[in-house]
Amino acid sequence: MSVSRISVVKFKSKEACDEMVESYTSNAPSEFPEAEQLLHIRIDDNTSIAVSLYKDKEAMERASAARDKRMGARKDQYESVETHVGEVKLNHKN
Repeated sequence: MSVSRISVVKFKSKEACDEMVESYTSNAPSEFPEAEQLLHIRIDDNTSIAVSLYKDKEAMERASAARDKRMGARKDQYESVETHVGEVKLNHKN
């Protein structure tokens, strides 16, 4: 079964969040080629959630360098970052 990484990022400003949303939606598919699925949800002006699904834990770990690079580039703009990893039990698509 697939594994998922969920990252909830609260930014210090709306502008910083705007910049990240633009960059992520434009670049994430090429930055994370092993991801089976990528979702991005903007929940308010300063907070976004990124959800990535991978075939297995090894594929997710191979994506860690790209994730670390992306996250490190904006670390001074974060108020908080919360990350969760777990096994996907349902991935329903119509």
